[in-house]
Amino acid sequence: MENQTYMNGFLLLPFYATSNYIMPTICIFFLLYIFGVLINATIITVIYIDYQLHTPMYLFLCNLALIDICYTTITVPNLLYMLLSGDNTVSFIQCLTQMYFYFLADSSEIFLIFIMAYDRYVAVCDPLHYHTILNRKNCLVFASGTWISGCLNAFVFTIPVSHMSFCQSRTIHQFFCDAKALLNISCAGSEEFYTVLYMEILLYGTFPIMFCLTSYIKIIRVILQIKSKEGRKKAFSTCSSHLTVVIMYFLMAMSVYMMPPSEYSAVLEPIFTVLYSVVTPMINPLIYSLRNKDMKSALRRLLGGKQSFEQ
Repeated sequence: MENQTYMNGFLLLPFYATSNYIMPTICIFFLLYIFGVLINATIITVIYIDYQLHTPMYLFLCNLALIDICYTTITVPNLLYMLLSGDNTVSFIQCLTQMYFYFLADSSEIFLIFIMAYDRYVAVCDPLHYHTILNRKNCLVFASGTWISGCLNAFVFTIPVSHMSFCQSRTIHQFFCDAKALLNISCAGSEEFYTVLYMEILLYGTFPIMFCLTSYIKIIRVILQIKSKEGRKKAFSTCSSHLTVVIMYFLMAMSVYMMPPSEYSAVLEPIFTVLYSVVTPMINPLIYSLRNKDMKSALRRLLGGKQSFEQ
């Protein structure tokens, strides 16, 4: 059967049930989006202005905030447009484009979490060589590699989806073009996608998790060997924020993409997807801001008009 998707596109079916819930949903997502963008933009601004934060850890944190802005911008504005206009249709090209940029942000964040784990490992386990290993040149390479790897991986992931056929249904039970939702309505061509998916699970799932786990086991061992109670507290505080973000990110990702099919999937999947793609990017900078003394001090200096511009 000829694939008619190129002409008809898809019909996105978000999670609201009746028109009575549209306005509350619009208000909630609008506030989440604005709050998330503002807080991540504040993190970027504070790091850029305050010279004391011009270190490798905060360079990576600045990239994380930018990725989190991209995460919500890729999905939420289009959702708000659908809710306001009532037009839930999206063309095949628009769907692939949204999926590509979503994968770009997702892949970049995984790679960046991996780099940030390495940064904390070197800071705690090899502090004497920290500025040698993570010098300006290497940090720029790591930061650039984060975005380049995201672009390439998104391309690799999107190509198999473009080869799928959607013969029977064109209704996506999600609030954006998600690969898992498209896979559920495909009638042919999913074999190539599954091949790429298994490679992704290994390269962007198993390997980063094992590396982060190994790094933090070694970090905890080193911290426990520090005799000073204040020294242990300071060392742990530099890692606890990143560890919290790592745990939260991978738990949310597994909740979305490894949830077994059930009668509640139609309800639970959109909820976990919202937590993963909208709420988590908003919470990330809060975790770093509230648990990081340097960041809180920089915020106070910025609000008090005492920015650090000294070179």
